[in-house]
Formats: sequence, C-alpha cells, structure tokens
Amino acid sequence: MSGAVLERSRTDEARLGVVDCDIHPMLRSERALIPYLSRRWRDEIETFGLRTRNPFVGSFAFPKAAPALSRRDSWPPGGGPPGSDLAFMRTQHLDPYDIETGILEALIPSGKDQRNPAFGAALCSALNDWQVAEWTEPEPRLKAAITIPAEDAEASVAEIERCAQRRDFVSIFLATRTQEPLGRKRYWPIFAAAVQTGLTLGIHTGGSNGLPMTPGGWPSFYFEEHMANAFAMQPLLTSLVFEGVLEAFPTLRVVLIEGGFAWAPALAWRLDKHWARMRSEVPHVPQPPSFYIRRQVWFATQPVEEPPHRPDLRTLIDWIGWDRLVFASDYPHWDMDDPRLAFKLALSADEMRALFRGNARAAYGLS
Repeated sequence: MSGAVLERSRTDEARLGVVDCDIHPMLRSERALIPYLSRRWRDEIETFGLRTRNPFVGSFAFPKAAPALSRRDSWPPGGGPPGSDLAFMRTQHLDPYDIETGILEALIPSGKDQRNPAFGAALCSALNDWQVAEWTEPEPRLKAAITIPAEDAEASVAEIERCAQRRDFVSIFLATRTQEPLGRKRYWPIFAAAVQTGLTLGIHTGGSNGLPMTPGGWPSFYFEEHMANAFAMQPLLTSLVFEGVLEAFPTLRVVLIEGGFAWAPALAWRLDKHWARMRSEVPHVPQPPSFYIRRQVWFATQPVEEPPHRPDLRTLIDWIGWDRLVFASDYPHWDMDDPRLAFKLALSADEMRALFRGNARAAYGLS
C-alpha cells in the first residue's frame, strides 16, 4: 500500500504482538558509517566512495515507483530518508501495529557488491555495528540480520562468528542475486556457519550481479523488474535443493523474503515430477524436493497475493502449509503490507497467531 496508513482496522483482535520479518533501516547519509570504520576505510570511503562490481552504475537500473522506494508519509519530520529515524519508526510502525519483534533487513549499502572485497567486508562490519548501536540497543523490540560480503565466504564466516555472539542478531542476510547460483559449494561455508551459530538464513529480494533479472534480458520498465522478484526466488530455491544444500544441512532454516509465495506449490510440484524422472542425475538428493522445502523453508508473506476469488488464497495457503508463512511488512516501502489488512480472509484466532507470530518464532528461533 502507498500513501498514508489505511484507517480501517479489523479491530483489536489483530493486536497479537506481531513479528515483522522485514523492516528496512536506512542510513541518514553515507557518512553515517564513518564512526564504525577504521581509519583506513574512512579514508577509502571519503576519497573514493562506494564502487560497485558493475562499473558506471551509481543508481538503480530503473526509476522506482516512489522516491526512496517509500511511502509518501514515511519521511521523518526531523529530516533524513524513510527508515532512518528510530523515534519516527516507533510512532509510525512499531507502536500502532503492536510489533513484538521487528527484524531489520539493511539493504543499502551492500558490502557484497563492492569492487574492493576487503572494503566490502569492512563495510558489512560497520553496517552491523551501526545496526546494534543505532537500532537494536536502544529498541529491544528490534533484531538485526547480519550483513555479510557473501562472495567472500571466508570473510562472511568471520563476520557471522563475530556478530553471533550478540543476541541482537537472529539471522544472516543474503540477497537473491549472487554471482553464481546460491547452492554452489563456494557458499557452503556460510551455510555451515549458520547451522553452527543457530542463525536463520534470510534471503531477501535484491542484489546486483551485473545480470538482468529476466532470462530474456533487461526489461523496459521498473514494474517488470519488480514482478520478476518472484521469478528470481524460484531458481534460487531450486539451486539450494538440487545442489544438495538442504540435504547436507538438515537443520538449516531458510526464510525467503519479499518474493511472495503463490509460486511455491507449483514449483514444488514441478520439481518433484522432474526429480522422479531424472533422480539418477542427483543421487545426493535422496528425497523429493518438496520434502526439503516443507522441512526447512519459510516464505515471508509480503506481497500477499490477492486472487480474484478470495477463498483461493486459503486453498493456496493450505497447499503451502499454515506453519510455513511468516508475516513481513516491508516497511517503509511504497508497497508495504499493513498487518491489519494484509490477508483478505476471515482468519481464526489460531491462524492469526501462526501467521503473525508463531511461525516466525519457529523460523528464527525466537523465544
């Protein structure tokens, strides 16, 4: 939804103590990370700035639907971009929606996309320290995802081990668009570190690998790319299954964030069918793909699909499993979901507790 928060509500029954799995904090400016960088990297950022792997790219590939991707009313009255003011976030989001736990997904800047890998690793560390100092320490309701330089597995593991010692972090942030399919062995040390530390792998839409979102090339419009977020999730999940990640790490918990979920049943059916016919190619995957997906994968709800025949949404969730969906608002972005209005269904008390709180507690190991 865009614009102001809708006023109509489902009454106070929606006030469950919501776990919101996708809140985006934002730096007030690029210089906000300076206090969290060593002298060497302060000089780097002040002299050269951020330099991505893709040359000559200093902005988004497409004009977005709204300034800063955000709701028109999400700009803090004291200045700064949307998502940069904790007090305003409390007033506009955490308090009115009764957020019990909000999980931060810091999108910008991305350390993994930096041309200088050592600087990228330092940038990730600074961003993690900034999340603790500016967000999770002053606001106990907020938890953070560990930002890692994902293309450098050794540096990623070191950062995971450093941050996992703090209770401020409940997940490890990865983006869908890595340099290679995510199931490749080069990324396995990250999965091993997630299992060892007991942290969930949160894979969020986004990233920049220099390749177009669609297999046919770069689309003409932002909305084509935006719709393709769901398409990017499907090969990623397929890679995790068939490269053997979920078999090798049976206790790894994976949450797919901001890619919707309506595609999941059809993908699982197709994967199972092809696995049954060609399983000799993947002897390291002894179980049907749907077995691993059902055991280890959760889907964040945003954006919640709205079929023309509303009861079809219930059928869709029946197929996925009522315990496999976790609520995500995507605050403060323009298409965020209001927890009071996200599901166009009459939900029972048990279903609401599962969707808005219980499933996320299980997926992220929250007490």
